[in-house]
Amino acid sequence: MGELDEDAVEGALDEDADEALALLADLTAATDPKLRELARRLAARLMLDLASVPARPTPGIGKLVTEKYRDAGDIDVDASLDAFEGSGRSRRVKPDELRARSWAKRDTALCLLVDRSGSMGGKPLATSAMAAAAVATREPRDYSVLAFGRDVVVSKSQDVPRPGDEVVNAVLSLRGFGTTNLATALDVAGEQLRRSRASRKIAVLLSDCRANEPGDAEAFARTLDELCIIAPEGDDEEARAFAARVGARIDVVSGPSEIPAVMARLLDQR
Repeated sequence: MGELDEDAVEGALDEDADEALALLADLTAATDPKLRELARRLAARLMLDLASVPARPTPGIGKLVTEKYRDAGDIDVDASLDAFEGSGRSRRVKPDELRARSWAKRDTALCLLVDRSGSMGGKPLATSAMAAAAVATREPRDYSVLAFGRDVVVSKSQDVPRPGDEVVNAVLSLRGFGTTNLATALDVAGEQLRRSRASRKIAVLLSDCRANEPGDAEAFARTLDELCIIAPEGDDEEARAFAARVGARIDVVSGPSEIPAVMARLLDQR
């Protein structure tokens, strides 16, 4: 009691990553307080490490912007007319008024929606926590995490910093129950993303999309700039139909170890 062999966990990950992560997720609810705390620390660290490698963002496409000249970029003559005073030899240049054209990197905001209405133990719980780790490592400065059943719980707000391990553990503390209010979840996701000033805003929905609460989920989905759906393998029929109706991208996963690669594929598409 109260002990967790990290070497044994590492060995189990090499043999069957999904089963090892599922067991670790279940141990985060252990009755023994010491074991529960050890499992939470190890689970958060492992998931953040596993998520960070394949989930590195690609450079993306930038855009040409005009901004204050800072020893870089091409001076925009038309935008810098106020920087020049006088004429001929008496002409002076006011450096603070110079403007330059340069490429600005496209920034991205993410909102993860985790469906907690079904089973939230073992692989489903580990998959949800791995998804939280993936968004935390990909966009650590601009992301949110929502958990929804009948109600929506904000595990991480878009504009409030929170350490990645705390966010992962917040998801690991979830337990499944209740109905599926997909409409409200998508509405709250839109509210969270509107708090961001990023040029690209993406909602990532981890769900089978089997809604059973009133509300027009399709209407709220269409208000989002981009929606990506990750559905459980073998139970993705309704999710695929929903994605087709609202123009979302979709992929499936069979376990938590697949989340980083699947999320990278979905998010790197345009």
